[in-house]
Amino acid sequence: MTNHPYQLMLSDVDGTLLRTDKQLSKATIQAVQELHDAGIDFTLVSSRPPRAMHWLIDALDLTLPVAAFNGGTLLQPDGTLLQTHRLPRDAVDSVFEKLKDEDLDIWLFADDEWIVTNPDNHYISHEKKALGYDPLIVEHFDDYLNRVDKLVVVSRNHDRLASLQPELDQRLGQKAHTVRSQPYYLDITAAQASKGHALIALAEQLGIPLARTVAIGDGENDISMFKKAGLSIAMGQAEDDVKAHATHVTAETDKDGLAEAIHRFILTKG
Repeated sequence: MTNHPYQLMLSDVDGTLLRTDKQLSKATIQAVQELHDAGIDFTLVSSRPPRAMHWLIDALDLTLPVAAFNGGTLLQPDGTLLQTHRLPRDAVDSVFEKLKDEDLDIWLFADDEWIVTNPDNHYISHEKKALGYDPLIVEHFDDYLNRVDKLVVVSRNHDRLASLQPELDQRLGQKAHTVRSQPYYLDITAAQASKGHALIALAEQLGIPLARTVAIGDGENDISMFKKAGLSIAMGQAEDDVKAHATHVTAETDKDGLAEAIHRFILTKG
């Protein structure tokens, strides 16, 4: 065990680990290696599905479990599932009932597939670039409703998504968790699925006190782990309300903000 004041760093992926072109920079790869050399563990937590994280596990040579679906799924680097929290069927039905008259698209994640009914949605090409694979296009979601890992409400009307979130929170109560992973995405996952819960689970598994953990991210869905970590770092391009929950703010993603954070706020504390 390292004597460094921090033992575990948990990083968001999109907007934090990856540049806007969805690539890993050499500076980021090197900084993660420097953490490893210092005896500090590093792993990932993302709104992404597991399938879209495998190449990152390989590229960074990760050995710890990673968290997908905003913390709803924990998996080993080899893909073995350790923990999965899926949406209860009544919560799924309630979401579809609420949105039936809305001009919004819903994406469903189940069976390691990204499933859509409208292939012409504006954000399909963006998400394909991010995930690295095509959606499964279906006429309806009926065959998947009993095993949903995540629902995503998608719209170019960012204001409507923002106002919809508290409406769904009130409707779903303790059955599900809603969070904006992007201004144009509203994620709906199991109530137990949050990045904060993922941080706690990983720290407990490794026997690391929360005070010796670090969380870094750029979105609303990262705030829950900021609240649990001993040190929290927001990316430079994050919204002000996200930055307000962080201990420090680093540079933007495309200016190697994660690498800067590792060097400025972690390695210098050893």
